[in-house]
Amino acid sequence: MTDTLTTSREDALAVSAAAVREARQTLVSLSHSLHAEPETAMREHRSAAKIARVAEDAGFEVTMGAGGVPTALAATYGTGDLVIALCAEYDALPGIGHACGHNVNGAAAVGAALGLAAAADLIGVTVKLLGTPAEEDIGGKALLLEAGVFDDVAAAFMAHAANEDSVGCSSLAIGAWDVVYRGRPAHAALAPWEGINALDAVTLARTAVGLLRQQLPPGVMVHDVVLGAGDAVNVIPEVAKARYELRARTTEDLVHARQRVRACLEAAALATGAEVEITPHGADFDDLRQDGFLTEAYSRAARALGRDPVDRRGEFMASTDMGNVSHLLPAIHPTIGYDTGGAHHHTARFAEYGVSPGADRAVLDAATALAHVGVELATEPAQRTRCLRLLADRRAATGPRT
Repeated sequence: MTDTLTTSREDALAVSAAAVREARQTLVSLSHSLHAEPETAMREHRSAAKIARVAEDAGFEVTMGAGGVPTALAATYGTGDLVIALCAEYDALPGIGHACGHNVNGAAAVGAALGLAAAADLIGVTVKLLGTPAEEDIGGKALLLEAGVFDDVAAAFMAHAANEDSVGCSSLAIGAWDVVYRGRPAHAALAPWEGINALDAVTLARTAVGLLRQQLPPGVMVHDVVLGAGDAVNVIPEVAKARYELRARTTEDLVHARQRVRACLEAAALATGAEVEITPHGADFDDLRQDGFLTEAYSRAARALGRDPVDRRGEFMASTDMGNVSHLLPAIHPTIGYDTGGAHHHTARFAEYGVSPGADRAVLDAATALAHVGVELATEPAQRTRCLRLLADRRAATGPRT
């Protein structure tokens, strides 16, 4: 039995790697095309269509608008009981395009799906390529989880563009609020005492949060931006709008930090007499918890390709909605590195390197390595059984969806 599994694994690895090589031009062209036409969160219609075309040409069954999310997609191939998801990101950042490398992420996931699909019958898997929009904003993966798109998935993989190869890193949990203060307008010179200044409320809120930062635990961060406050300088501002974003090392720490920051926002309303509306902006992102076996499998695959990923277990990167996935099922989110001239994510300079030869190689290497992980999982009996059992337990706990 072991010899048969070993033979099946070696055959499947060879087949999947060959499929990625054969798709090289398609994958690089896809990455470049996504980069050339960047689309921001929930507007990624062209990007989703480009990925769908590649999947359809490869024989996948494609559903657009998966989970009721207009710019999401689900493409499946195979009939095996072990369903492996590849998560393709493709949203860009406003004003600076693919400054987080999601063109690389998306093309790499597509390549991994093509590679694994080529070996699907050999190893008894169903490949599920998921187009997951809005990672930079409201969290497409969280929306798809809620809609049941991951309900049949036993494990989920993706790789993220970066300036280094790494494995095992965690991410910060994150949540955001849209905050609106409503006051009362008045002439700023003739009768300012008749007004309630919404801009004053924002100012007090920012001051209170600034003072709170000294008492926040390590790893907790608060970011904010004022989106608008009044229209005329001689009118007491009636409405002021802001967005607050909180990060913490764990989902539990995020809950505690949110209570303290919310108190600052409400206190500003009390002090000025304004009314405040605090509403969630998108889904909370959980902290990322990468699976140990899948991480080791990816490391082996990356080293076989001549890469040397840094083990970042116990360290934290920014935030990702892949964290939500990782709380429910085995998942990995390694980084795939290339030269970015020292630039970091979310800068225009980082975006410039997204179609470099190094980025193109990253697409192909990440695709090959992720497909390798799928083959290892499918052909390691104990790990395959573990993932299927976790899936069965999850289904039993949630019950059927209506």
